[in-house]
Amino acid sequence: MAPPRPDLAPDPALERDDMETLQRDIADVAVFEDDFEFDPSTLGDPLAAASSGADPLTVVGVDQSFLTNEAGDQDRALSAVVAMRGGEVVERVHAVTSLEIPYIPGLLSFREGRPILEALETLSVEPDLALFDGSGRIHFRQAGIATHMGVVRDVPSIGIAKSLLCGEPQGSTEHLEVGTRVPIEATERVDAPAGTLLGYAVQTRQYESPDRYINPLYVSPGHRVGPETAADAALALASSYKLPEPVRRADSYATEAKREFLEGEEP
Repeated sequence: MAPPRPDLAPDPALERDDMETLQRDIADVAVFEDDFEFDPSTLGDPLAAASSGADPLTVVGVDQSFLTNEAGDQDRALSAVVAMRGGEVVERVHAVTSLEIPYIPGLLSFREGRPILEALETLSVEPDLALFDGSGRIHFRQAGIATHMGVVRDVPSIGIAKSLLCGEPQGSTEHLEVGTRVPIEATERVDAPAGTLLGYAVQTRQYESPDRYINPLYVSPGHRVGPETAADAALALASSYKLPEPVRRADSYATEAKREFLEGEEP
């Protein structure tokens, strides 16, 4: 299926100023509030979804792996997509494309967006919700990779980042108890009024020992999902691990697909 907004797809050939302009256009189109047809309360409870009589939700996780050339430089990206329904994996797809620009903070989607879109286009199932390993609204121009991909595909999406790109936590993010969420608000580095709620630091898992602690995830709306629902979804889908299960499965599949791809390249 062709993307609903191909005009906004990332083009690595653009100049940096044009990339940033495109991101501002994407942020203007993005919807940072709930706009979906499913019941988010059933995300982490397949039994509740079944008893409601509604079709089980299809949630996809998206993650990346990278391949290197003979010089040891990363020259290709492998995008892995895992679709889950009722807690079970129903489909796995991946795509590999060349990397045309280096990593630039804030412009990740122009480096990695093409294989993601190619992988999503090969899915036979239609996602109700997509979780991306990266930022959504927690971004200098409110258009991280989850927002960019969500807008291009017009799918409800959430950014799940392991580190904070920008914004200011409204409280400590250390030694948090499971279930805690700390608001992340815009600062002068973000193209949004100061104090705008961009997302949350969400504590999905924690050690019992006081001598060690697990850092939170930085969860933000991508498109057609509000910040509260994004945080709720991250908590509901993180069953036994820090990462929500669809993203964790995509991370694992990215490693597996990379190994199989490289084995296929061997003479």
